[in-house]
Amino acid sequence: MQQQTLVLIQCADEVGLVARISNVLAQQKLNIVTMREYVDEANNKFFVRVVCSGIPEHADILQQELTKTLPYNASVKINPANRKKIVLLVTKEHHCLADILVRNYFDTLHADVLAVIGNYESLGTFTEKFEIPFHYVSHEEKSKSDFEHEISDLLTHYDADFIILAKFMRILSPEFVGKFKDKVINIHHSFLPAFIGANPYRQAQNRGVKIIGATAHFVTNDLDEGPIIVQRTKSIHHGYDLTEMVTAGKEIEKAVLSHALKLLTEDRVMLNGNKTVIFE
Repeated sequence: MQQQTLVLIQCADEVGLVARISNVLAQQKLNIVTMREYVDEANNKFFVRVVCSGIPEHADILQQELTKTLPYNASVKINPANRKKIVLLVTKEHHCLADILVRNYFDTLHADVLAVIGNYESLGTFTEKFEIPFHYVSHEEKSKSDFEHEISDLLTHYDADFIILAKFMRILSPEFVGKFKDKVINIHHSFLPAFIGANPYRQAQNRGVKIIGATAHFVTNDLDEGPIIVQRTKSIHHGYDLTEMVTAGKEIEKAVLSHALKLLTEDRVMLNGNKTVIFE
């Protein structure tokens, strides 16, 4: 298969950007295979994801030429790492962890899971069956700051591209989120904020909901309100008991998180304030 070049650009919108970008790529003897662009007219922002056949002889020259032709302060990324490094944070629920580790084992994740960090030991034995390091960091009898500092040290060591909260049931501080800005991804049931707190599925059943779902999103300082990557829902009816609702919810969570990881590992997600631009 012929090698390809991936170019990701974010900048202020101007007339003629597509033509200017295409011209620079042609000058570098790169043929455009796909080009997906989006303009946020309200905020005058331009986003584009370009895949070209071939690779530039000098990537630094391509970077310079694109930067020169684009508006001031443009973000230009050429061939970001095609295998992302991932670390998972877990508590006790295993369904999202198990799904990711199986995908990682069969190399369908197109990323590398470097480690799993848990604030309980219960998922350690399972994780190690896949020959993935498991680090137990208890939150008990220590301050939130000390707990997060221990996790932060491990994450810094692994230098992960993305930190996945695979049902990690601890609220992270603004300091922690800021240190790993735009790297922390969470999965939660879509009942929030309507059914916040303990036993959301029981709350939902008591209210007779007709749709359940899940949301994968970037983590920000606003609890469960970061930029959304993927959402999915499933229709249910009055015949679902609590166990069936929980099972259906977990299946959706796995599907949504795996889809979000695919988009992230293929560099199809761009942040636009508190929203995302997704080039599927």
